[in-house]
Amino acid sequence: MSKIVRFVDPKLEKYRARPEVKPPKKEEFVPKTLEEFIKVIQRTPRAVLSEEDRGRIAAVMSFDERKVADLMVPKAEMVFVNEKDFLGPLMLDKLYKSGFTNFPVVDNKDHVKGVIHTEALNALEIKKTDRAGKYAEKEVSYLHLSDSLSFAVSEIERTNSYYFLVLDSEEVLAGFFTVQMLLDYLLGL
Repeated sequence: MSKIVRFVDPKLEKYRARPEVKPPKKEEFVPKTLEEFIKVIQRTPRAVLSEEDRGRIAAVMSFDERKVADLMVPKAEMVFVNEKDFLGPLMLDKLYKSGFTNFPVVDNKDHVKGVIHTEALNALEIKKTDRAGKYAEKEVSYLHLSDSLSFAVSEIERTNSYYFLVLDSEEVLAGFFTVQMLLDYLLGL
């Protein structure tokens, strides 16, 4: 070897054998509060987490804070049947066109006497002289405006009901609530 190579070679060695440089490890971010978790969800790209998925997560996260009043159909939108109404073609047409499947049956003083389910009407041969009170299911389940959705779930399990009349704090009818409303809320439908 020439003198120059022996002289230069050791000096070049430090440039030849570079140590492998690894980027510093990023620590995974783990949210410590609910607010931090929500920010992570908000930053997640839409390609990873769709609007529907975001809605479902929000529904589950707020489940314990939500009340029956938040989901129910108010009394003003309900369709009632008087216990003395005839269940003829006109009344049945009115009920089916409403889009509801359950109808509170009331007396002349607007006291609930029961509930008619359209499934019951479909299964029966109704005569034009049959009155609504005859087909009303007398056992009615109730919830209150201020009841939590968690309580509603426990009442669904306890009563095996899927339709509830909702009362205000003075025990006056305020609307109705169904299992379907709960499922729609949780599934973001």
